[in-house]
Formats: sequence, structure tokens, C-alpha cells
Amino acid sequence: MSKTAGQGPWPSYTEQLDFELELGFFTSGGGVDLTPEKAASKIAGVTIFNDVSARDIQMFEMGLTLGPSKGKDFCTAMGPCVLTMDEVDEWSIEMTARVNGETWATGTTANRQFSFAEVLAWASLDEPVHAGEFFALGTVGGGCGLELDRWIKPGDVVELEAAGVGVLRNPVGARRAAHRGAGVPSFTGAPRVNSSH
Repeated sequence: MSKTAGQGPWPSYTEQLDFELELGFFTSGGGVDLTPEKAASKIAGVTIFNDVSARDIQMFEMGLTLGPSKGKDFCTAMGPCVLTMDEVDEWSIEMTARVNGETWATGTTANRQFSFAEVLAWASLDEPVHAGEFFALGTVGGGCGLELDRWIKPGDVVELEAAGVGVLRNPVGARRAAHRGAGVPSFTGAPRVNSSH
């Protein structure tokens, strides 16, 4: 199964847009102070998650202790379907990221430190989680342009694939034009980042 989402917005304030090869899960139930055993029964299913990031702005904001805010809060994509936990082995999902058909990254869920249930149990510590929430599990090793020092550009097509789940396909849209007078007048752009930072 594959799904093509609409063109992702490229904000005017970033030159370094990036994808992230991730999985995430939806909750079927909630609670507070869940044990991993109780949390396991509250996971509805897993899907692919593309946590699109404006890397130059993300690092700029974090260096100023302002974020991440604008570096993350403009675009995410999920899909192409949700598999229930009995349909996947969470410890052996092979994953691939392709840009314009070229494989940029591969990874697996085998090397994670925590199970899905442990992630949910931790999230519920001293605060409630609710049915229908989504929890991202983090980028697989080497699963983003920042780690590779390779950058997507307008017109590219990013495909994230997870064995058994399918392919999430995202065309990259054109960069928006900056709006005159909008934002903070002192902002003239963020320094470029690379994988050595």
C-alpha cells in the first residue's frame, strides 16, 4: 500500500528542509501512571511518521533556547495505513527512505531501547494520556538528511517505507515567499547546519 500526500509546505524562513524516517502509534485507550503491561493493551496500531523539520531554524532556535518551535511546527505526514499490533513485530520492521527513487537511508526497529508499551508508560507518568493520541518513536539511525548531510529541495519526492505498513510518499512543494514586514525585523536568516554539528 502507498499513499501520496499533497505537496508539503516549504516555509519562507528555512533553506534546509529535512525528512525524518520514523514510526509512531495511536492509542486506543488512556490512563495515567500506566505500567508497560497495561500500556500494551492501549496501543491501537502503528504507522509511518514523517516529522518534517526546518533544520537551520531548529538549530538556530535551540541555540537561543527558543524552541524547537518554527523548526518543527509546520508540517507532518502519516500513513499510508495503520496496522494493529498483532499485524507487526515491533522489533523487526525494516525501513527505507528514498528521495526521487534513490535510497538515502535504511534502518530497522530492532535496535530500539524501549518497546512501544514502555514509551506509552513513560508518557503516562504523572500525566494522563487519552484515546486517539499519537506518539512518535524517534528517527531510525541515519534516517534523516541532517545525519547524512544531504538536503531535499523543491520538486523532490520523499518516500518513507516500512515493511508491512507500506510507503508514505510526499512531494516537496516550492518555498513560500517571505511576507514583507512579517516576523521579527532583525531575523535575516539562520546559519546553515551540517551533520558535524
